[in-house]
Amino acid sequence: MNTPLTATVTGSVHSWDVSTGVDGPGTRFVVFLAGCPLRCQYCQNPDTWRMRPAQRTSLPDLWRIAAGYTRFIAVAGGGLTISGGEPLLQPAFTEALLRRAKEAGLHTALDTSGALGDRATDGLLDATDLVLLDIKSGDPATYRQVTGGGELAPTLRFARRLSDRGTPMWIRFVLVPGLTDAPDNVAAVARFVATLSTVQRVEVLPFHRLGAAKYAALGIDFPLADTPPPTADLVDRVRAQLRSHGLTVY
Repeated sequence: MNTPLTATVTGSVHSWDVSTGVDGPGTRFVVFLAGCPLRCQYCQNPDTWRMRPAQRTSLPDLWRIAAGYTRFIAVAGGGLTISGGEPLLQPAFTEALLRRAKEAGLHTALDTSGALGDRATDGLLDATDLVLLDIKSGDPATYRQVTGGGELAPTLRFARRLSDRGTPMWIRFVLVPGLTDAPDNVAAVARFVATLSTVQRVEVLPFHRLGAAKYAALGIDFPLADTPPPTADLVDRVRAQLRSHGLTVY
């Protein structure tokens, strides 16, 4: 049954998709919300940075689309993931959608940088079965360089809150040669993550340039246009470094 919150709230929705294996366990209905406060150098979706071009959507209208997939998703052991952009830029809509998915019996996941973690209410997190948390750097200066001036502390504070309240996490770390690959930076990520009690896995995501065409279409310079993907040896080194702290790493 829709509560007044779920019946009236609207959000800026960029797009939606059905995916398997990359946005949480099983087959997922993934909603990409528009708007993000960060400008990460390796962002593959610059078209999600701003809310204005996105379609303003009511929860009932979006759920009518999602409902067509819920039976298939449930049988496939999946659920619903809210991604972005940054979902916590729209916390009321994010909470309403997560609550609606829980009412339908779906597993729920929140894909976030954690930069706006203070905006997540306890109610929102109560409706979240899994947080896919991007820890972009373990070093504050590198974090600012990666994100265009963002601060690392809010993400670490959010991660600690999730751990203390018992919320499962998958940690994501994007590996960019010459930017995030320094051994000291990786070690800082590993040391912090190892103190969190609810981390189920750490995913090392090798940088790629597949989003370069979007930058060109938007007339935006891609900061890492000349940066190569990491070599297999570099990926192996970083994964081994994380595993050395007792973490399950993919």
